[in-house]
Amino acid sequence: MKLDGRRSSKNVEDRRGKSVGKATLGIGGTIVVGLIVWLMGGNPMDVITQQLSNTSSTQQTYKPNAEDEKSAEFVKKILAGTEDIWTEIFKENGMTYIPPKLIMFSGATTSGCGGASSSTGPFYCPADQTIYIDLSFFKQMKNELNAGGDFAYAYVIAHEVGHHVQNLLGTLGKVNQEQQRLSKKESNRMSVRTELQADFYAGVWAYHDNKNFNSIEPGDIEEGLNAATQIGDDRLQMQAQGYTVPDAFNHGTSAQRKRWLNKGLQTGDITQGNTFNVPFSNL
Repeated sequence: MKLDGRRSSKNVEDRRGKSVGKATLGIGGTIVVGLIVWLMGGNPMDVITQQLSNTSSTQQTYKPNAEDEKSAEFVKKILAGTEDIWTEIFKENGMTYIPPKLIMFSGATTSGCGGASSSTGPFYCPADQTIYIDLSFFKQMKNELNAGGDFAYAYVIAHEVGHHVQNLLGTLGKVNQEQQRLSKKESNRMSVRTELQADFYAGVWAYHDNKNFNSIEPGDIEEGLNAATQIGDDRLQMQAQGYTVPDAFNHGTSAQRKRWLNKGLQTGDITQGNTFNVPFSNL
C-alpha cells in the first residue's frame, strides 16, 4: 500500500512493555476471547482458564525494534485512513462517526471486555469502543498463516473497525440480544453473519481509501483476499484437528470471507452488505 505522506491517527495508546494484572473476564469478555482463539485454530478454554486467574503478572522486558516501530506507524496510518473514510460515509448518510480508540500492547493487557493476551489475537471491545492488538500478530500472519503483506495487515485493522461501525449502527447490540434466545448452532450462524459483514466493511473502507488516496498497489487486493481465505473457519479447523465442524463455525468459511471482503472492495456501497437478510446457505 502507498501510505507516504499520510497522517497518523492520534486515537492510539501504546501499552507495549507495560506490566498489567490479569483481569477476571466477564461473560462478554469470555465470549470475545473464546471466539478469537477458535478463529486461530486453538482451544478457547486454554486461554479462558488462564485469563480467569486473579493472580497478577509482570511482562518480560519489551524493547521495540525497527520492524516493530514500522508496524506501529503502519497501524496508526491505517487507523487514520479508516477515520477519514468512515467519517465521510457516515456524514453522507446523515450520521456522525465517532472513531474507535486503538491500543497496542505486548504480551497481555486489560480491556473493557476483560483480560487479553497476545494469543487472543486482535479484537474489538464494544464496552470501551476500543481495538486491541499485539503487533506480533502480523508476524504470526506471515509465518504461521501464510497471510503476510501490508494490505493483509490493513485488512485486519479494517475488519476490527468494521465491528466498531456495527456497534455505532446498533448491529452488535441487536445481535447480542438475538443470540441470547438462540440455540448454539443458530447463535454461531449469527456470529458468522456478523463477521462477514465486518469483512465487507473492511472492503468498503479499502474501496474508498483507494479512491481518495490511490493507496492500493498491484498485488494488494490479492494479499487481502488470500488473508481472508487463510483465516476461514473451515481451513483453520482442518489445520488444527484434521476435520471440520460446520455447526461450530463462527467467522465464516474461506470462500465466504473472501466473497464478502471482495464485495466490499468492488462496490464500496454499505447498503450492499446486509449479511443478515441473506439466506444462510447463500452467504
